[in-house]
Amino acid sequence: MNLRRHFAALSGYKRFWTVYLSVLTLDQITKLIVLFGLPQTDRSHPGIVVIPDFFTLVHVYNKGAAWSMMSGRQDLLVILALAAMAAMYRWRLALGLDKPFVQLVLGAFAGGAMGNVIDRLAYDHVVDFLSFRIPLINYYWPAFNVADMGITCGAALFCWHGFREPAGKAPKPE
Repeated sequence: MNLRRHFAALSGYKRFWTVYLSVLTLDQITKLIVLFGLPQTDRSHPGIVVIPDFFTLVHVYNKGAAWSMMSGRQDLLVILALAAMAAMYRWRLALGLDKPFVQLVLGAFAGGAMGNVIDRLAYDHVVDFLSFRIPLINYYWPAFNVADMGITCGAALFCWHGFREPAGKAPKPE
């Protein structure tokens, strides 16, 4: 296998790599700050209130995906994230990764996915620390982290982009 060919193929995605590494680095730094600077959140330590009745910094663990789906299936969640990364590489041209906007949003998605993969492999859970309460309905949104923001924003913006510029759009006749 010629690795030089694969590295050459990836060199044209500077925006992707910049956002990917930024999200991944910020995610891991913030999680280390929480791990070493904030006691685990429970009844004895409810977290740090930033905005009363709205935003709290917590130190909690999630053994699943969003809303604790697939809880305890760290192996499957790691495989799915790595498969998504492999698919992104394999179909990078079909996804439009040559376009600057797509590089930004898929970089955020990939950086977030790898941030949570690192947690799952290192700790057997994901470290979450941002907790919001929706006061009108007294609902506590599940705690999340920087990686989750990268995944959510990246996926949502990629979908939005897909609706605005569908692939295979025929050129206008002259």
